Amino acid sequence: MSRFDRYVLSQYLLFFSFFALILVAVFWVNRAVVLFDRLIGDGQTAIVFLEFTALALPNLIRMVLPVAVFASAVWVTNRLQSESELTVLRATGTSPWQMARPALAFGLITALMMSVLTHFLLPSSISQLALREQEVSRNVTAKLLTEGHFLHPIKGVTFYIRQIDSNGTLNDVFLSDRRDPNQTMTYTGAQAFLVRDGENTHLIMVNGMAQRLDNRIQQLSTTNFSDFSYDISSLANKGAATHRNIREISSWELLQDRDSISIAEGYSRGALAEEFHLRFARALICVAVALIGFSTLMLGSYSRLGVWRQALVAFLLLILVEGLRGVVSEPVRSNPDLWLLIYLPAFIGLAIAVGFLQLAAHPLARRQRAPQHHAPNGATGQQEAGS
Repeated sequence: MSRFDRYVLSQYLLFFSFFALILVAVFWVNRAVVLFDRLIGDGQTAIVFLEFTALALPNLIRMVLPVAVFASAVWVTNRLQSESELTVLRATGTSPWQMARPALAFGLITALMMSVLTHFLLPSSISQLALREQEVSRNVTAKLLTEGHFLHPIKGVTFYIRQIDSNGTLNDVFLSDRRDPNQTMTYTGAQAFLVRDGENTHLIMVNGMAQRLDNRIQQLSTTNFSDFSYDISSLANKGAATHRNIREISSWELLQDRDSISIAEGYSRGALAEEFHLRFARALICVAVALIGFSTLMLGSYSRLGVWRQALVAFLLLILVEGLRGVVSEPVRSNPDLWLLIYLPAFIGLAIAVGFLQLAAHPLARRQRAPQHHAPNGATGQQEAGS
């Protein structure tokens, strides 16, 4: 690469980092508010919140990376146009194909970043996030063991323990269950114990009373018991997952053992094929949007008004390519043999970029030379002298 190519590539990478940082920050704030409310509401610490945030970052970066690539390509190319650097290159005989080399290199670098994200970092982070969510959900049982406070583990349930002995005995237990709109159940017990039965957790209350209030007819019925078992698994395992998320399955597994994964995890072969090829297609999309951003702005000549029209066309093309990605997914889910459709948006984007570069190198509208008028033979302005 020439010195100019390295300079332009460095500008692409610089503004790509800037736009990626801004976009990730916007998405992160939007999600962090919900995540913070959920985790802190469950009694988790700020360290757990930061850990969950870090594990969610690879997916956020994956979402904004193509947009950051496109924004960087358009911004830098517009800057080169406005400062007449591309005009000088054209005057020296440099073709648009040669000027596109930094954009191509930029697209390949970001495609490599996307490949590392989709094939390695994203599956690992989603797998670890699912594991930590299960651990946090199991910690709800420990959170219930707080004496002297009215706790609300989920909406409609209130739990209270007056005192916890050193041997684990719960004294003076109160439990109110209002999840059913037709009735309210209230349990009180002199003592209680937490008992695990496999994946389930039971609260065994001793020497207590159960009260049932029928909200429809406002009738209260009471029952005294010597011992009573209440299943609190819905409180302790509210976030447990039954199978792996399709995005946490490694690319190697999707390539080698797709049939057994379909049986074990419950995903169709079409969904697995879509996920596998989508990880490669996302990398190609980065190359396509980088070249689209550059080639579209190369169509117009230098203007003091800027290249806002070309930038608008480039933005519409980005929407078109991203929209096609959603269109081609459904046929592949129905028939995995149509997996080539996953790459169609990227190939269309590359074809558009190649076509625009060809138009920039050989424009259809050329300046017409002014016609030259030649004078007829003889001196037309002279008058013959008559005798």
